[in-house]
Amino acid sequence: MLSAILAVTLVVSDLAAVERAYVEWLGFRVVERSVLSVEQASSWDAPAAAGSRVVVLQPASGAETYLRLIERPGTPGFRAMATHGWNSNEILVEDPAALERRFGAADSPFRVVGTTAPLGSNSAVIAMQAIGPGGELNYFTRIPPSGGTFIKTPARSAVDRTFIVVLGGPSMDALRRFYAEVLGMQPTAPYSSTIGVLQDALKLAKDAQTRIALVPISPGFLIELDEYPPVTVPRPVRAGDLPPGMAMVTFASGAFGSRSLPWVRPPVSGSPSVIYSGRRAGVVRGAAGEWLELVETTDK
Repeated sequence: MLSAILAVTLVVSDLAAVERAYVEWLGFRVVERSVLSVEQASSWDAPAAAGSRVVVLQPASGAETYLRLIERPGTPGFRAMATHGWNSNEILVEDPAALERRFGAADSPFRVVGTTAPLGSNSAVIAMQAIGPGGELNYFTRIPPSGGTFIKTPARSAVDRTFIVVLGGPSMDALRRFYAEVLGMQPTAPYSSTIGVLQDALKLAKDAQTRIALVPISPGFLIELDEYPPVTVPRPVRAGDLPPGMAMVTFASGAFGSRSLPWVRPPVSGSPSVIYSGRRAGVVRGAAGEWLELVETTDK
């Protein structure tokens, strides 16, 4: 049912600082500025967010996968990788090592938490991890021209688009069941691996293993499912508001009538935002409490 990642939404307390970081340091450009309408906030079942300032950013490549920033007050008790839900945004880049060197500057808004290294599953794929100015975790990953195991599309600009989103939850079985049974996707069988940035964030043993599964979407996109340890907790969310941090991921979807979906509100259409272009959209919540916004991109 899912066919592409259209947007990653970050809820941040200092919109100007986060916008500046992605524009000046990563080459994104502003394509929209707006105030979140009552109608849009209500469609998400987040009426408290109405009136918030919104900025939509597009990567230098021109890819139609966007980064949406929404300004909301900080939420006590939230930090990246310590709660269930969307926890990291993986972005295609041409040279992670060069970015790492640049992030070493005294005025860098990005803090490196994982140095550039090849992936254990494919040494031709290299990645670096950094915490951004809103407390968000980004992976900056180089896919070789020949492609990786699942992802076949390398970066088309120094810093390109989101291609993987990482979801953490307490039960791998529940995560895989939701994406298979509710959304009709085909998650891979789980496997175990070390995740250095997670182990460091949660003060786990260096050899601690995390169960991982993948949800292929297309040759250009996938979802990573991580089974988080018991030390992690549900994400704190103020009543009627958006989740803090990496709040929501927006996906292109097949026709809504093809499956019975647990919408938080009936899908609506008409938004002129580049993310929707007037198409119907609605939100469902997954097994880890994650928010998925689906945009109907095929004929009914």
